[in-house]
Amino acid sequence: MARIYRIRYIPSETIDLSSDKLLYRDSKYLITQWDPIKPRNDIQSGISCVFLEHGWKISAFFGQDNEIMYWYCDIVDVCFDKEADTYYLYDLLTDIKIMPNGRVEIIDLDELAIAFEENLITNEQLIKSLKQSNSLLELIYTSDVPEHMRKIIFSNTGIEV
Repeated sequence: MARIYRIRYIPSETIDLSSDKLLYRDSKYLITQWDPIKPRNDIQSGISCVFLEHGWKISAFFGQDNEIMYWYCDIVDVCFDKEADTYYLYDLLTDIKIMPNGRVEIIDLDELAIAFEENLITNEQLIKSLKQSNSLLELIYTSDVPEHMRKIIFSNTGIEV
């Protein structure tokens, strides 16, 4: 069974996400369904799709009414250990939030700068974060990413989001 770990630099932590329900995986996507790690009043559950070739983790966050509150996009560096069947998702700090009204928020650029200044990430990781953020923003500005995500999730899992 596949294992999944999220590695964060700020705060410094490694979180085992292996209890998330693995819905689908191939060479392009890793799709999981999950409950928040710590109980929250605002978020009941979510579904995430890691774009393994692009370094994006795009998640639908569901509220108590099971409606999508927003789409949350993490920029990640994905390492896969085939022998151990383990995915390591290194959080490259920049996040992008897509609200139901279409508004886009770019989050945590200050954390990206701090992580670089404090030598928590390498020059290569900084550049990777910026390039992957840019490519995702280009997609967001030229297409309907929530609809695109719904199609990917449904076609690979049969789940309507």
